[in-house]
Amino acid sequence: MSIYDLQPISLDKVRTYPLASRPSKVTVGDFAKPITESASLSNYLQSLPNILAVQSIREIASRMRRARALSKPIVWGIGGHVIKTGLSPIIIDLMKRGFVSGIAGNGSVLIHDAEIAMVGTTSEDVDATLGEGVFGGAEETGKLLNAAARDGARDQIGLGEAMGRAVLDLKPKHEDVSLLCAAYKARVSFTAHLTIGGDIAHFHPQADGAALGATSHTDFRLLSEIVRRMNGGGVYLNIGSAVTLPEVFLKCVTLVRNLGHELSDITTANFDFIQSYRPLTNVVRRPTADGAGKGFAITVHHELTIPLLAAELICGAE
Repeated sequence: MSIYDLQPISLDKVRTYPLASRPSKVTVGDFAKPITESASLSNYLQSLPNILAVQSIREIASRMRRARALSKPIVWGIGGHVIKTGLSPIIIDLMKRGFVSGIAGNGSVLIHDAEIAMVGTTSEDVDATLGEGVFGGAEETGKLLNAAARDGARDQIGLGEAMGRAVLDLKPKHEDVSLLCAAYKARVSFTAHLTIGGDIAHFHPQADGAALGATSHTDFRLLSEIVRRMNGGGVYLNIGSAVTLPEVFLKCVTLVRNLGHELSDITTANFDFIQSYRPLTNVVRRPTADGAGKGFAITVHHELTIPLLAAELICGAE
């Protein structure tokens, strides 16, 4: 006998319904299919479960194909980790196929891409060099970026364009895997968005804050014009930048709308191994709010999702 002055609620009159009458989110038709040893890439893509992230990637790819067909911008906003996970060759190939019409990078993208182009290696061991005070002290990297900024300010061009020109002028050994080189040769806009003091080149003797600021501001205005052209079907992908590029993209959006331009029917997506506040808010949710478009969040490592997205763009179902 319970000591409580309560009785458990009765279940006798609970209402039920036939299972077959209920709408459900998952059906057996959405399930994955086993892979055989002789399966093609198309077979593999078709075998994936049409659920959650796979469903989102398929829809993003479809929207990217639509943007290409409509000649609307497909902008890749990337952080340095995209370069360090070896994805440049895939992005360069997609550029040639018309799936990259603009690249926006933070300062680390310039550093890692330039080092890859020059010597084929990048990403120093910070823990091993910080104690000695030599972290970020690579002479060639600092000289190249700061000279490009000064030359870009002189020529009144953006830092991304100036860096592409400067790296190509070196005739680097690994030009074929450099996003800066590929974009410059294809005349695809490459905009660079700095956080002054956030990159190793900013404490080199050649650093010129005025030049860095002027060229990065030119790139902000250039990216804003590209965002303006996204109206009616454009796509913006944020890949591996948790703070800088989400903030820059949001300011581009507000600038475009402040000037009286419509910005709707756009697609945004954030790809990262964790979902952070700013990308989810400033890329996925706010720019597409009130029916202005649709945003997606894909949570997996870049070295897995970007090749999968590329495969879906090239070999997936239309």
